[in-house]
Amino acid sequence: MFPLALTVLLACVFAPVCWGQIYDLLLKGGHVIDVASGVDGVQDVAIVGGRIAQIAPRIPPSQARQVFDATGLYVTPGLVDLHFHSYGYEGAIFPDDTALLTGATTVVDAGGPGYRTFDDFLAKIVRKSQTRVLAWINIAGAGMVGPASEDNVDDMLPEKTAEVIRRHRDIIVGIKVAHFGKPGWDALKRAIEAGRLAGVPVMVDDKIFTNTGRTSREKLLDVMRPGDIHTHMYNDRQVEILDRFTGRVQDYALEARRRGVIFDLGHGAGSFLWPVALAAAKQGFFPDTISTDLHSSSILMQQSDMPNCISKMLLLGMSLREAIAKSTLAPAQLIRKYPEIGSLSTGAIADVAVLALRQGVFAFKDAWGKKMLGTQKLEAVATVRQGKLIFDLEARAFPEWTKAGDYEILP
Repeated sequence: MFPLALTVLLACVFAPVCWGQIYDLLLKGGHVIDVASGVDGVQDVAIVGGRIAQIAPRIPPSQARQVFDATGLYVTPGLVDLHFHSYGYEGAIFPDDTALLTGATTVVDAGGPGYRTFDDFLAKIVRKSQTRVLAWINIAGAGMVGPASEDNVDDMLPEKTAEVIRRHRDIIVGIKVAHFGKPGWDALKRAIEAGRLAGVPVMVDDKIFTNTGRTSREKLLDVMRPGDIHTHMYNDRQVEILDRFTGRVQDYALEARRRGVIFDLGHGAGSFLWPVALAAAKQGFFPDTISTDLHSSSILMQQSDMPNCISKMLLLGMSLREAIAKSTLAPAQLIRKYPEIGSLSTGAIADVAVLALRQGVFAFKDAWGKKMLGTQKLEAVATVRQGKLIFDLEARAFPEWTKAGDYEILP
């Protein structure tokens, strides 16, 4: 006779084999939207070894060690947030405290570290986060720590910045230039030179106040390159996409898009205005990528997480499929991480967002705290990161052999 403890241990080890279980996790009965593979309908998603193993209409629950009931929910690739603040900036927030609760499995820090501080960022944020954290490295050597750094042209060194990028291409996806308070194009031109040396794009957040000697037209058509990204597109301080007299989208903005400049949402606490967004959307001028500019202020009043930003795009007339594409596939391709992320194709890393599209009446606020009412609101219900279910809002996951009737619902 085996001791009871050993019997239980052997049963636990060999049960999956005896019962024919081949998957670690099965997301059952959800509406899968994976634009990369063309899937848009109710499917099951099976995961093993941290990767997508199969997407099919009916996969038996008995084949999985853990089953998540996704009935009535949307299942998408993990959301990719191109504009996030986790380091350097005074409003920085730790990614795992926010991103994973909202279906965002990848965030890109937008200019927190510079070439002087990148190793510190790597140690304190990247290596300590369950969230995949990438970076736009700041052209300012000390990073996003205020005017003393961000106005210091002497410390904007393209070669040193490019050297750090070459050493960390797995983490650094491009260069950020922001908050430059002096006149002219010195900061942006140095960022673009670093981008040329390292072969990466530049994300631009650059004021167009009259005392800067800069204009949106010159920036978009003469200075930025095809593939560079202008964030905060629905603001009118960083880029003026609307003619303020006619309300029409500027011809130079349309031309910039045709020549390959990317327009990113970059919502934040000060960079999404309903009057700009409504007028642009009515003319079909939507973001190429959806991002949050999430930090300690924007997470509060504006609540600009990824599901909130997507909900606002739905309110502006974008379809859910298109919004998911611009939150998964499009940013993954832009930062050259597809098909590693941005897809649920077989063999891809199993980063998954499970989302509910709630129906009702919801208030959505812009940077001024002005609200618009909408009838749909997207909310994250679960997040899978590298095959592990790490967020389950409604406790929908259970082992295959567990039945709902096994639990007593307490008053």
